[in-house]
Amino acid sequence: MTQQQLAAAAGVSTSTIGNLESGLRDKPRELNSIARALQASANWLESGRGTWDNDANVESGPDIRGRVPLISWVRAGNWDDANDPFLPGEAETWLGCPMPHSSSTYVLRVKGDSMTAPHGNTRTYPEGCLIFVDPEKRLPLNGERIVAKLEGENEVTFKVYKNEDGRQWLQPLNPSHEPIRQPFRVLGTVIGKWEDG
Repeated sequence: MTQQQLAAAAGVSTSTIGNLESGLRDKPRELNSIARALQASANWLESGRGTWDNDANVESGPDIRGRVPLISWVRAGNWDDANDPFLPGEAETWLGCPMPHSSSTYVLRVKGDSMTAPHGNTRTYPEGCLIFVDPEKRLPLNGERIVAKLEGENEVTFKVYKNEDGRQWLQPLNPSHEPIRQPFRVLGTVIGKWEDG
């Protein structure tokens, strides 16, 4: 929100907002109007104490443990081949990651419906959701979600890692998709996801 937008929403002058931001003015008469425009607590705006908003039923989100790049599936397939795993400008954006993760962690946007579970299953990964992948976790446990590169191909896929009696395969959550039983290389383990609510 710009100073002009805030001033208009609060019904005050732009110079009032500018003076507040620069510290030239302490407590304005219009503090409650500004707080309403920002949907914030006047006490928090004035002193920094209490909660920022007026809703005591809202809890703060998880602590962010670092920012990680949202990259393409093609880049993920070449991630381990690069000497410098990430070059500036290669990310679509950087996202906060609340899970413990390595410095190599990246984010992918899920494509397709192979990891969309049938209705009623708690863990599902619909198209468009974001998955956080830690490439330093390459020894997944049976049932963990992984990103893998199929041997002899350039295809990178996101599936459930299965390992029973020494046989390994990639299992989709969507029963309309077939398991992948050809050789693959684990590129990383999924440590979390984010999707619009």
